Amino acid sequence: MRVLVTGGAGYIGSHAARELKDAGHDVVVLDDLSAGHRGAVPTGIPLVVGDLGDLGTLRRALSGVEAVLHFAGLLSVGQSVADPIPYYRTNVAKGVALLGAMAEAGVGKLVFSSTCAVYGMPVRIPLDEDHPQDPISPYGATKRAFERALSDLGAAGRLRAVSLRYFNASGCHPDGSLGEDHRPEEHLIPLALDAALGRRPPLSIHGTDYDTPDGTCIRDYIHVQDLARAHVLSLRALEGGEPFQAFNLGSESGHSVREVLQSVERVTGKPVPARAGPRRPGDPSRLVSSAARIRALGFRPAHVELDGIVETALRWRVDHPQGYGAAA
Repeated sequence: MRVLVTGGAGYIGSHAARELKDAGHDVVVLDDLSAGHRGAVPTGIPLVVGDLGDLGTLRRALSGVEAVLHFAGLLSVGQSVADPIPYYRTNVAKGVALLGAMAEAGVGKLVFSSTCAVYGMPVRIPLDEDHPQDPISPYGATKRAFERALSDLGAAGRLRAVSLRYFNASGCHPDGSLGEDHRPEEHLIPLALDAALGRRPPLSIHGTDYDTPDGTCIRDYIHVQDLARAHVLSLRALEGGEPFQAFNLGSESGHSVREVLQSVERVTGKPVPARAGPRRPGDPSRLVSSAARIRALGFRPAHVELDGIVETALRWRVDHPQGYGAAA
């Protein structure tokens, strides 16, 4: 089918666009390039440069489209706490503009890039899709709000949607052509790799007194290519079942910050300069997924070992020391 990928010049969106193309779909990317990169859009996929909130741009991008993969949005938890308004404007208001344009164009299928941040502080581990939702950041709250819009439209018979709640994505495309290039970078694995490679100052560990075996936070890491495959699989899930469905995407195993640094040291053969710092407000001690629901669709992560995920992330950073080059 013809699929529109919003935010398809970003990290996960570009991998999903490539996976769709490789699976035989006709793909078009919509991105304003505020955080994405032209160089991340796979060869042969047309790029519509424009704002998600602009109706004319949306109409042009949706021409002939049968389904949408929606990645476009703001993604920094800390930034959302400091300045919530852009998060509500982009993740909610512009997201609703997309839904309105889809309705006008007769496009009734959407796969949404969501987050485990919709759950808030865990009351049980592992986190399953029925866990209470009480987001503790504007980022999580805006993702939850858009999920609610999808659920309401599904109940009204206006849309079929799947929401994929990510845990921590990392790694690069198997052929090395696509990788992680956030500016600024906030994710642990690329920050630790850059510290080991001498490209940044020592890493700050945000809290060493949590109720975990080594005192640092535990997170669930999943390879970006597995996320991309899950999006293609989710297009099939839109054909049946409830009009709105949510699935966790994680590895179902947790690794502490110190364990990630040890993995980076094993893979690079270099020490990771790091120092203990204060906790960040609202950081749960553990976030580990239950992914049984997505497994029932036939999804199995191909990359399950942390060292393997780190190794692919390292390959990208060594081969692309400037990322995709100058900021788009």
